[in-house]
Amino acid sequence: MKRERDIHVRGARIGDVVGMARVHVESWRETYRGSMPDEVLDDSGALERREHFWTAALTDPRYADNRATVAEADGRILGIAMAGPIEDSSEHFDSQLYLIYLLQSAQGSGAGQVMLDAVLKPDESTVLWVADPNPRAQAFYRRNGFQPDGVAKEDDGVRAIRMVRHANTA
Repeated sequence: MKRERDIHVRGARIGDVVGMARVHVESWRETYRGSMPDEVLDDSGALERREHFWTAALTDPRYADNRATVAEADGRILGIAMAGPIEDSSEHFDSQLYLIYLLQSAQGSGAGQVMLDAVLKPDESTVLWVADPNPRAQAFYRRNGFQPDGVAKEDDGVRAIRMVRHANTA
C-alpha cells in the first residue's frame, strides 16, 4: 500500500485520459468481480469506451462545471474522482458524486479522502450511488457525512443505494 505522502492528488488533465480509463476499468474489475457478470467486466471494448468517456468529461463544454481529480504516485494514476451538478433536475441536491475509484493497491492510503475533499464542496447538498453490498465504500461515505435515504436501483445486475449529505452551513 502506498502512503498518503507518496500519492499526489491534482486536477485531471486531458493527458490523463488513458491512465484514468485504465484505473476506471481495473478498479471496476477489482471491486465488482463476483457482483457483476464477468462478461460485463471482461468486455474487450471497456477500456476504449472509458477513454471516450474521460475525453468527453474533460473537454466537452457540457461538463465544464464538473470537478475531476486524479491520485498519482511515481507518474502513475492510481485513483480518479468526479463530481458536479446533478443531472436529474427533479432532484433537490446541489451536486452529485459521480464516481470515485482507487486501485486496491492504494486503498487505505488516504488518497480517497483527499480526492473526495477535492471534488465536493461542503456547502453543497450532495447525492451519490454506491453498490450494495459494498461495506468498505459505504463506511467511507458514512464517515464523510453521507447517509442512505432508502432509495435503491439496479444496473447491470448490481444493486445500488442512494446516499445523501446535506450542506454544511456552519
